Amino acid sequence: MISRIDHVSIALRDTEFDKALYFFKTVLGAIPGVGLEIDGTNYFWQLFSLGDLSRLELMKPTGEGSFLDNFLKDKKGGVHHITLETPDIEKAKRILDEHHIPYFGYHDLGPVWKELFIHPRDAFGVLVQIAQFDPGDWIDASVKMPPHKKFAVRRTDEGCAITFAHPGGGKAQISLTKEELAELLNSLGEFV
Repeated sequence: MISRIDHVSIALRDTEFDKALYFFKTVLGAIPGVGLEIDGTNYFWQLFSLGDLSRLELMKPTGEGSFLDNFLKDKKGGVHHITLETPDIEKAKRILDEHHIPYFGYHDLGPVWKELFIHPRDAFGVLVQIAQFDPGDWIDASVKMPPHKKFAVRRTDEGCAITFAHPGGGKAQISLTKEELAELLNSLGEFV
């Protein structure tokens, strides 16, 4: 039902947002992806990629009446929810129904995004968002492989570095020594 954890979302007061941007982007090297404020929602979100496959989302209210108001009432910020990717939101709904796990906030935005939420009281203190989407749509081009390319190989002094497209939209890299590369080529010879 779940492909992976897509991202962890941190909600922040507006006064803390720029400090968090500096911390995650400048200090930790997070790469900004898509950011958006949807009309009438009174909040802004920005995705960031960290390393090969990890993502983080920063959110802030942009006006009164934001769903973040209550969450931020007594604090400057904190982990708001985790987002789990599913290949099939309808199947996820059926499984939750079969196990009597209530959910709310179902939204179907067509092929771009489908989501639902499980309340923290039903998920051991964590707000869980389950969503169906193409993860590559939400990250910066610098952290994903070129379209229709599954891997790239680069020679290094020690052997080679192989970068693979990841189903989560990003890319992952592995370095091989010359001995490991020889072993890999020998193993691949069995398939050719």
